[in-house]
Amino acid sequence: MKASSKLLFILSVIFFNCTPKSNQLTDKNSKPKLVIGIVVDQMRYDYLYRFNSKYGEGGFKRLLKEGFSLENAHYNYIPTYTAVGHTSIFTGTTPDNHGIIGNHWYDKYQKEMIYCVDDSTYNTVGNNSDGGKKSPKRLFTTTITDQLQLAQNKQGKTIGIGIKDRSAILPAGHTANAAYWFDGGSIGNWISSSFYMDSLPNWVTKFNNLKKPDEYLSKPWKTLYDINTYTESIADDNDYEKLFEGENKPIFPHDIPGLRSKNNNYSIIKEIPAGNSLTTDFAIAAIENEKLGQGEYIDFLTLSYSSTDYVGHRFGVDSKEIEDTYLRLDKDLERLFNYLDKNIGSNSYTLFLTADHAAIQVPAYLQSIKIPANYLPGKKLTDFIIDITKEKYKTDKLIENVSNFQVFLNKEEIKNKKLSVDEVSSFIVEEIINFKGIYKAVTAKTMQTSYFEYGILSSLQKGYNQKLSGDILLIPEPSTIIYPKKGSTHGSGYSYDTHIPMIFYGNSIRKGSSAKKYEIIDIAPTIANMLKIEFPNATTGKVIDEVLK
Repeated sequence: MKASSKLLFILSVIFFNCTPKSNQLTDKNSKPKLVIGIVVDQMRYDYLYRFNSKYGEGGFKRLLKEGFSLENAHYNYIPTYTAVGHTSIFTGTTPDNHGIIGNHWYDKYQKEMIYCVDDSTYNTVGNNSDGGKKSPKRLFTTTITDQLQLAQNKQGKTIGIGIKDRSAILPAGHTANAAYWFDGGSIGNWISSSFYMDSLPNWVTKFNNLKKPDEYLSKPWKTLYDINTYTESIADDNDYEKLFEGENKPIFPHDIPGLRSKNNNYSIIKEIPAGNSLTTDFAIAAIENEKLGQGEYIDFLTLSYSSTDYVGHRFGVDSKEIEDTYLRLDKDLERLFNYLDKNIGSNSYTLFLTADHAAIQVPAYLQSIKIPANYLPGKKLTDFIIDITKEKYKTDKLIENVSNFQVFLNKEEIKNKKLSVDEVSSFIVEEIINFKGIYKAVTAKTMQTSYFEYGILSSLQKGYNQKLSGDILLIPEPSTIIYPKKGSTHGSGYSYDTHIPMIFYGNSIRKGSSAKKYEIIDIAPTIANMLKIEFPNATTGKVIDEVLK
């Protein structure tokens, strides 16, 4: 072999042998040490810009400037409730697959209403209450957090945190090391379930012993800035907000020390911005004490901010209370991000921020400014269905349950009357469309035998679970809700409930934005693709490749 040929051979061996190892090292180092999924409960997309002039530079603005924002991100199913939203984000699929069809729903097998995470086979860890008898057993599928655990042979840590139990449990999946939520009332501690552990870690006990809730509840809730500068919201004294028990008017300042005893004691912290601050405190303590992002393997923290939802329900979308809550949350996010930069490293973590649903403006307020909106009387709707079936079939026992805009039929009574489910369902659908406030009605058979590619019936179909859902599904008219006439709610497939923020930030994420339409179920496969792991096992979302480097 000539010297020149021999040299080329040696160089080629060195090149081809070393390059894969080098790439493998680069790939490993390019992955984050910690992934954080932040869900802001009831956050509308427009809050990013509505209050933007008052946000600091280190919270929402930092994410928008340095991360990648999907400006046209939506929920693609009905119903848009908390448990369903958190589950869909982390499973990458919709209720027809993952099985969480509401916060509460009627169980047609047990013949009773059930709660999404209740599980009496486990006990509370942290106190003697029933608040910890919970698990993710009703979740049919894996989550992105489960898939990371599987990919690393359970070497990394997964921890879920949220004031609401469902918001901590469902995102963390079946394989989490821990999930923690806040037990209010007379207790005021963070707790868990024996599904995860036998006793609280020492650091959680120490945190509870700090009595931070008492510190937060010792101060009145005043606006962060001069209330006269809160021009993005309606008048403080208005007719569209619920009162705290013990208040005469729903206005600032709210005397929290004086109100707590009449508002279930520690539970009042959920309904003020301090609930988000407490959640941030606990999240930082978890990162520090569990050494998240400090090991050889990738850790995952799911973090849900719930006080935004409670404030929205009580005071409404356009209230000064909701504006102040987001201005304070912005500061909590900045505090969290600064901690991550200092202790994990600014390029060592990846996070996404989104919401589990948005919310409607108070219909009474919309009516006052001549925008079509209405209230649908739930009891009258149920009575109407019972009355029309009684008149036609001479029995008032055909209806077993009406809830969550679904009708469950009594199959045994239908059989006794020698009727068919299809016949009774079709009759109700034909008649109920005449009930004021009902926009569309379809049978379960229609959901099973037809395919709706787009539109609101497509969203309804993705929320319909053949095993769990009712026999008839209803859609109210736009801006029509079953709810008191004060405060906001959510649950529909209209844009005011579906349009939410979706921002990716940190390691492996590009800077920029996109106006293309994406769906909430696209988050999990995008994170899975970034981490080079298998998608959650029922994923129907797609990878958002434009956000990834």
